[in-house]
Amino acid sequence: MVMRSVQSILTPRRRGALVTEVVIAMGILTFAMLPLAFSIVREQKLTRAYFNRAIIMEIIDGEMEALMADEWRAFMPGAQAYPVRAEAAKSLPPGKFTLTLNGDRVRLEWLPEKKGKGGPVVREGRVMSPTSGTAGGLNK
Repeated sequence: MVMRSVQSILTPRRRGALVTEVVIAMGILTFAMLPLAFSIVREQKLTRAYFNRAIIMEIIDGEMEALMADEWRAFMPGAQAYPVRAEAAKSLPPGKFTLTLNGDRVRLEWLPEKKGKGGPVVREGRVMSPTSGTAGGLNK
């Protein structure tokens, strides 16, 4: 039995058709995979934003708990920067925590510097007013 090489079996016309099929197949594969690659990147950004928001909500809730337990008295009325003690705050995107005291209202919020980094998170509560003697609660 005589073995013939692949080169002798494929005529130039057949080789051209085979190369054309491979190029078309790669083009179809590229068109199918390109949107998938972009959706994966978008999904990663969205997941990171949700993760940051969850961390911020945990921090704000913990700090509001401390503020509602009479720590608010250490601050002056009005809006001011709020120092956060949580270690997790170091991994957050750039933003600022702001405490606002207005009468018997305590408001703690986090505002990101850039859009798409978790969005603002706000917690408000009513504290015991020295004049009314009524205690409030936490509003989310």
